[in-house]
Amino acid sequence: MENIYPNSLEKALAKTEGDVNATLKAAVSVVSSLKKFRIAIGTGNLRELNKIIESSEQAIAALKQQFINTKEGWSFDSETYIASRVFPEEILETAKEMDVKIFEQDERLYCYPFLIRILPNEFAVQIDKKKERRLRPSTLIGYLKFLQNKPVRFKPEVFMEGLFSAYETIIRSRGQDQVGKGIVIPLLEIYKLLTIMPGLSKEYSQQEFARDLYLLDQSGIKETKKGFVISLPASTGTKSMKSMIRVITRKGSEKKYYGISFSGGLGGL
Repeated sequence: MENIYPNSLEKALAKTEGDVNATLKAAVSVVSSLKKFRIAIGTGNLRELNKIIESSEQAIAALKQQFINTKEGWSFDSETYIASRVFPEEILETAKEMDVKIFEQDERLYCYPFLIRILPNEFAVQIDKKKERRLRPSTLIGYLKFLQNKPVRFKPEVFMEGLFSAYETIIRSRGQDQVGKGIVIPLLEIYKLLTIMPGLSKEYSQQEFARDLYLLDQSGIKETKKGFVISLPASTGTKSMKSMIRVITRKGSEKKYYGISFSGGLGGL
């Protein structure tokens, strides 16, 4: 696969892969020569022995030189590359070539339903919570494509119950015993409550929260176990981008969420 970036990881790895294949071919020649050496020793073929020793020595020298060439051929500046814009750009370009939809937002790559974060210091990417060290663009995109074909593990019912619990806590903390009356609470307040413990916002980022909202929205699940019906209104906060939760949809467009409300259930009686 041809890549448009002159300093691309794909090209560098492809070149060194060819060098390694040449090294393996030289190694096969060494093994073949040594097998002949063993046979000559085992049978006592003194006439051929010196000739076989010489050819084995030449094969070993050729292997050593080929390995040196392979080693010196890998001169790719990995640290600079993975910390630069070129890496995500190459991922996006490779995904396009392989017909896999990946989009970028807020220093994250989004490949439905996965969020991908580049970890330069660790020479890895993080796919949701899992670190992946296979960084060759074609391999990484192939793996993401494989993951996309697996059933989504997200459980919308469980997520909605968590949202409702946080929503109910906020409503009651304001002295408003009106759960189920459709009062709108900004989603950012819900997120802050869900990640109130130190370090939780790093474990569960706002981008992941936005993604989960979108997955819940797409699931068609609208009602809690107690019969409260969820609504995700956007109109109240449309004038303030800071108050919005933004997510890239499966098709690559941006969707905004502002608030959440629950109506019906016990509170609607």
